[in-house]
Amino acid sequence: MELTFAHWVYAIVTVSVIATMLFRRGVVLPVIIGTFLVAVIYKGSLIAGFQAVFNANLLAAKELFSIFLIISLMIALLNSLKDLGADKRLIGPIEKVMVNGHVSYLVLMVTTYVISLFFWPTPAVPLICALLVPAAVRAGLPVMTAAMVIVIAGQGMALSSDYIMQVAPMLSAKAAGIDKSMVADKTLVLSVITGVLALSYVYVAHRKSIVKNGQHDSKLNPEDAAFFGVANELAATAEESAEIIQRKNTWGKVFAVLVPLSMLAVMIYMFSTKLTGGTGFEGTDGAAFIGGVATVLFVLATVVFNRINALDKVSEHLTEGFVFAFRAMAPVIPIAGFFFMASSDFTGTILSLDESAAKPAFLFDMIQAGQSYIPENAFVAGFGLLIVGLITGLDGSGFSGLPLTGALSGALASGSHIDPSTLAAIGQMGAIWGGGTIVAWSSLVAVAGFLQLSPLELARKNFIPVVGSLFIATLVAILIW
Repeated sequence: MELTFAHWVYAIVTVSVIATMLFRRGVVLPVIIGTFLVAVIYKGSLIAGFQAVFNANLLAAKELFSIFLIISLMIALLNSLKDLGADKRLIGPIEKVMVNGHVSYLVLMVTTYVISLFFWPTPAVPLICALLVPAAVRAGLPVMTAAMVIVIAGQGMALSSDYIMQVAPMLSAKAAGIDKSMVADKTLVLSVITGVLALSYVYVAHRKSIVKNGQHDSKLNPEDAAFFGVANELAATAEESAEIIQRKNTWGKVFAVLVPLSMLAVMIYMFSTKLTGGTGFEGTDGAAFIGGVATVLFVLATVVFNRINALDKVSEHLTEGFVFAFRAMAPVIPIAGFFFMASSDFTGTILSLDESAAKPAFLFDMIQAGQSYIPENAFVAGFGLLIVGLITGLDGSGFSGLPLTGALSGALASGSHIDPSTLAAIGQMGAIWGGGTIVAWSSLVAVAGFLQLSPLELARKNFIPVVGSLFIATLVAILIW
């Protein structure tokens, strides 16, 4: 599509959003204004601008609601377990393995990578955040550090190679016109290099804040205290009757065993379907399975403890979950709405275009228009593909940019004297790492939501280790392949 003035306005707003994030300021206002201006200029109608602002937010809410929902359900489950005291019993056995913050860092990293490699991070996040992170934080790992480990190991290292399901390598290879296995093998190597470097940087940068002896409760920082709800526990001074205490002890023990066994059964079943060639539990399907199990568990835990009062308590826990999810994640909706306009998959809905009308992809169109200006040099082509991948990741998906990076890999390979599979692997790394670890409107919001952190702050903290590691991995790829 020919570039229009609306494309340049979109580019200017995108740069301003990135600059605003770097200065640690909110970006909701710039993206709302940007959505309005782009729509008005492209359609030449003031009314279209107002409609686009609403449509962009509505579309983003629909696309992200599955994340909001599973956060709400898991928070409801955790609150129902807290009523029983089962949350403390639940992490007891895990705390024996996570003897200190340093061991917890390693356990969290390996577990997240393995589970995410098989099932993608979407279903892995609720399992890890609900079961492992509380134990890791009590052992001495700060909540923000734990969040960075989960995002980098899951949304970054595991998803960027997608070596088990190979959806990402297939998209890259198909667009580049090459064999999928070559792209898959190279992205696996590059993903491990990038992940190990980024996680090593995070560990070194945060090592002084990691508690060695595991006695973390006495010196919780504000983020960790918020995560555990320490303030609420200290404020609860109401006396409980002997009957309630007995009921709490009995059912607390039951659910401290039932919840991890249920989640373990979910994992085993998902692994079994994978080993037998099934494909029904990846991505959102896996998250739906886990979310449904969490819902049943939270209802059961509420009913056995509250009895007749459960009719009201179930609604209360569910409401608390939704209130928390939307309070923490609401700013992400307008941001995602603006960056959805980067892809032609969404602009038709946002701009209320007819089915037969051409759908602009305001960001991708500009990248395609500029591809002819990339010099024919291996280093320029390699790092150029990485930057293009990172830019396409601004839509918060990562996967949507793979056809573009794959196509560019095939086009640039001959002139730059570098294998197209190498370029495709580099582009895939940039797109998925960029779309999953350093933008706050991606699946990163699920991790931030579960751990009660700001998604913008988490994305900012990931930026230096992720981008630096990607550039080193790209250099290695150019030199050895």
